[in-house]
Amino acid sequence: MISKNTIDKVYETARIEEVIGDFVQLKKSGANFKGLSPFTDERSPSFMVSPVKQIWKDFSSGKGGNVVAFVMEHEHFTYPEAIRYLAKKYQIEIEETIQSDEQKEAADERESMYLVSEFAARYFSEILWASAAGQAIGLSYFRERGFTDETIKKFGLGYCLDEWDGFTKAAIDKKYDLKYLEATGLTIVKPTNEQATAKTFDRFKGRVMFPIHSMSGRVLGFGGRILTQDKKAAKYLNSPESGIYNKSKVLYGIYMAKQAIAKQDNCYLVEGYTDVIQMHQSGIHNVVSSSGTALTSDQIRLLSRLTKNITVLFDGDAAGLRASIRGIDLILEQGMNVKICTFPEGEDPDSFSKKHSLEVLSAYLERESQDFIQFKASILVKEAANDPVKRAETIRDIVGSIAKIPDAIQREVYLQSCAQIMDISEQVLYNTLAQVSKKEANAKGVAQKNGAAAEERFKVVKPETPEVEKLNVQWILEKKIIEILLLYGNHKATFEDLILASNEAGELVLTPKKVEQKVFEKVYLDLQEDEIELTQDHFKGIYFKLIESFNQSENFDLTVFIRNQSEELSAAISSILMEEEKYSLGQWEKKDIFPKNKALGVSQLVTETILSLRCFLIKKRMGVMQETTRDIEKDHREVKEELVSYLQLYTLLNKKLNRVLS
Repeated sequence: MISKNTIDKVYETARIEEVIGDFVQLKKSGANFKGLSPFTDERSPSFMVSPVKQIWKDFSSGKGGNVVAFVMEHEHFTYPEAIRYLAKKYQIEIEETIQSDEQKEAADERESMYLVSEFAARYFSEILWASAAGQAIGLSYFRERGFTDETIKKFGLGYCLDEWDGFTKAAIDKKYDLKYLEATGLTIVKPTNEQATAKTFDRFKGRVMFPIHSMSGRVLGFGGRILTQDKKAAKYLNSPESGIYNKSKVLYGIYMAKQAIAKQDNCYLVEGYTDVIQMHQSGIHNVVSSSGTALTSDQIRLLSRLTKNITVLFDGDAAGLRASIRGIDLILEQGMNVKICTFPEGEDPDSFSKKHSLEVLSAYLERESQDFIQFKASILVKEAANDPVKRAETIRDIVGSIAKIPDAIQREVYLQSCAQIMDISEQVLYNTLAQVSKKEANAKGVAQKNGAAAEERFKVVKPETPEVEKLNVQWILEKKIIEILLLYGNHKATFEDLILASNEAGELVLTPKKVEQKVFEKVYLDLQEDEIELTQDHFKGIYFKLIESFNQSENFDLTVFIRNQSEELSAAISSILMEEEKYSLGQWEKKDIFPKNKALGVSQLVTETILSLRCFLIKKRMGVMQETTRDIEKDHREVKEELVSYLQLYTLLNKKLNRVLS
């Protein structure tokens, strides 16, 4: 187990805006930061981070919590995994008790597969640097490709010996279970018969190795390149799908590139491992690869957490370029901005980066990157030549891409650009766009069958009145009380206590009395006096823990308090604290709307909240009493007298709140 001392150091050292900034592009918004949700597919920011409170809230998914909760949620880590990740990031030494063999066996399968993969990465790297075969074959190959030793080590490149089961034997000798070696695809197990032991083979025998990392840096799988001229063997071989590796959701190089992508607000997308490594070595760090597979929606969404801009890099002599550019439509469909850059004939990102300096490479990418409309038009127009039919097909193809764009303004701008490039009227393109959109809608089953649709056209439908969700006033007021305690519980303020008494005429009056108290004392005493208990379980749990914390220590630390709660309560607290921050997403200052700073009027805020809760409960009590008086067979004189007293008090409290009663 990880020691409490280590956990405390992690919480004290980790800065939430830095950690989340590795995964989400954050922009300053007052005292907070905002960005796109990493948990939902959205196009406008609803994700808020508070460096002061060290918490985050995602308004689109409802998730929230502290820095550890984010790492757990985003990377699907267990609590210990999240602590280890943060400790590694901030170079904190982990103190823990040594795990026994039984504890290792008890680790879940997913973690076991991670451990096996990480061992494999270390093993292949050690073979590359320490063995004669690794140096002569693997290391010499990487150096011939132009990779420096520093780059080779940075990307964890390695070599698997040209032996049937060299790696498998080494792993088993280190007590790694064959079950997980097979589950990760590192070892192929072939059963023979019941008497004989199953035969094992190294999947990547005789290949140079490229570890594939998650966004957080964990090894998910491998790519292996064969160096012999064996025509029967595939040139590149990837790990099979497993519990930790899903190739459609992974991008090669994302761990190395994520910070540069967010910082430069652009990502270069290439085809292979060596393209990524060579460009990174040249100084272009915001580059990733789809690892030789067709680009997927999940991969694009992964990038959208970091940037909205993708530049696709194509080889100068790429075969089937027309087929390759179909991936552009997928990028557009996800609401991303896409540019294309091609290299001179005979060049690819790897070779071009190797031959040129960073200045030349950067200038080339800047100069040659063109809008997808211009690029697609130039490619397709060449194919169409002077053939009117092919030219018409080309225009439909381009309009088909524009139809994928979800933003209406962007679609219009691109249509205008297409009209100029293709020398065709905008009206024709608008009509074509409408046809394409209708065709796609039909294909998706949005439009109904012709007969049913015709019938619906003549059907008069009375609009239904939507049900309005009933407002839970008590929930809102209890939540406000918890928020006040979390933010201002230890603050001292001057309050106006209201003493209920009768005047000479026998009427109820409220006499004000000034008292100086801490906010938590005022709230606690007022609720006690009225015998008010919070009804929501979450609020009740947080309330008593807060009162206990304030009573025990003069120096209440909100960050420490949140850290010491359960995952469920921690998320609930974060939601309460960040709820009003969502209004800052609307950039009210730019609209000349300036929200009032609550800290300036904490006394008034506390008083109004408590009075509002009193009014609500009194009204609720009066409602119950009125129901009682409906029974005509009983004498309700006492109940009615009590009801009159409650009504007088209710009127006084509302008057104090400056509310007009009907």
